[in-house]
Amino acid sequence: MEKLVREVRILKIYAASLTFVCILFFFLAFKNQYSNERFKEIDVERINIVEKDGTLKMVISNKERQHPGSLNHKDLKPREREAGLIFFNSLGDECGGLVYDANEKESGMVYSVDQRKTDQIMQLQYFEKSGKEKNRVYGLKLWDRPDDFPLETLIKFDDSLKKLNNPDISKKAYAKLREEGKLGNERFFAGKTANGDVGVFIRDTKGKVRLKLYVDKNNQTHIEKLDENGNPVQ
Repeated sequence: MEKLVREVRILKIYAASLTFVCILFFFLAFKNQYSNERFKEIDVERINIVEKDGTLKMVISNKERQHPGSLNHKDLKPREREAGLIFFNSLGDECGGLVYDANEKESGMVYSVDQRKTDQIMQLQYFEKSGKEKNRVYGLKLWDRPDDFPLETLIKFDDSLKKLNNPDISKKAYAKLREEGKLGNERFFAGKTANGDVGVFIRDTKGKVRLKLYVDKNNQTHIEKLDENGNPVQ
């Protein structure tokens, strides 16, 4: 009888301990579900920011593991890209980013905003190249991009030309696209040019400079209106 009482007492203690452990696990799981982890410092080569359904929205990466970009939720062909941030929209397309780097000869940083289904239409950019004469350019640049020639079409066009393996045909084909406005054209730049001019430079729909308002490296002011051939207009 005493043995039975002792076994019942042990069973009660075991049951109580097991219940306590289960409750403890429940509260810990509940806490982890609704609380944020805190880190003082982490080292990581790449971070993918995703929605609950797994849709990729942003990549923070070093150069080696940088994302090649995507179109319609499909990754583009592998390519070398600098470290930085790449943004993606809910359509599964890359829609801009920030990349940067520097070495003993060159340095730069570019923040890009892409037009829907095509390439960049706005950039904040800085480039510098060392040498006998230092070349430094920085400012805001804008482009026009066509709605009827998306990036997907351009990629297919480029792939078909590469299969021909004929540089002359490729050059003529791209010249025709540019003339038709299919490749997009630079329209605006505000900043400092390589020759030291600081100002605003506006281009027409064909990408030709038509208006300049700037101060040159000798602190002389200029307002220049140009025709489509680059000749001054009085």
